[in-house]
Amino acid sequence: MELLDRYLHAIEFWLPQRQRQDILAELSEDLRSQIDEKAAGLGRKLNDAEVEAILKRCGSPVQVALRYLPQQYLIGPTLFPIYRFVLIVLLMGCVIPRCLIWLGFLIADPAHRGYLHMENLWDTVVFFAFFTTLAFAIVERSGIKFEGLDTWNPRKLPPVRDPNRISRLSGLLEIAVVVVFILWFVSTLWPRPVIDFYGAQLTLAPVWNTFFWSYVLLSVFNLVIASVNLFRPHWTPQRASLRLLSDFIGGALFCWLLKAQVLVVLSVPGLSAPKAAVLTNVIHLLMAKALPWAIVVTLVILCFNVYRIMRLRCAHLNGGSMGPAVKELSNPMANGN
Repeated sequence: MELLDRYLHAIEFWLPQRQRQDILAELSEDLRSQIDEKAAGLGRKLNDAEVEAILKRCGSPVQVALRYLPQQYLIGPTLFPIYRFVLIVLLMGCVIPRCLIWLGFLIADPAHRGYLHMENLWDTVVFFAFFTTLAFAIVERSGIKFEGLDTWNPRKLPPVRDPNRISRLSGLLEIAVVVVFILWFVSTLWPRPVIDFYGAQLTLAPVWNTFFWSYVLLSVFNLVIASVNLFRPHWTPQRASLRLLSDFIGGALFCWLLKAQVLVVLSVPGLSAPKAAVLTNVIHLLMAKALPWAIVVTLVILCFNVYRIMRLRCAHLNGGSMGPAVKELSNPMANGN
């Protein structure tokens, strides 16, 4: 029943959130009854080609989902879910990054909090919303048809992916990166009066000891999590919460490092002391300018971690990573067959 699972999973994407599970349950029951009736008539289980024919008669996933959506006026029911999806992506792409940048400036340098002018932001939102709506309305009125809605093939639908599963390759890569980082970090930046950094002489402030050991301990902690994920390749709320804590501490340490100005003196062979002092000040300035962007990146990573925890808890409440209707189809015994 892999084709059936993939078909329902594709329909689920376009359904309204509140009625999604009820609609999937109704569709699963209807499709399974059609398949069972056909199998009873033939006296055997249906092959993929026969299941594919039944699914094609029902229509493409978008067309099936459209039957459960309310009637629209400016943009018809055929294009409206696609229009809504495109509009949300465009608006999120122009609003969220600018708000995060503004927040980074507000936290790191309040003097530049006016970087993001709200009137400019609303102008951008109105621009994208207007022209996106206009384009879809023109397509709706012109009668242009999308061939993909009529020539779709169940075999070409994307497979159902478990978003909570961790691939072995990503686990191995993470372990390798962390191990290489620890070896390089300890061998190159071990706290001492003067650090030889690829020919340059670095004199760091005493606070560097705190940064050094914090990063070493955090890297070891991440290595433990990655090792556990390698042998138990599914996220759990507990491990996701630990990853959130780790990313928060790592981001906070990095932002603090950019602001702390740990570099006291930079000496480069062939560079005079005044020029070395100027270069040191330039490095401090670049680190200060990078601070708001580091805050933005940290916030994005933390938002992703929070989303993963919420997804895991919702999946736990629903009895797994798939919805009840899909799990019901995956287990024929659940219907008493």
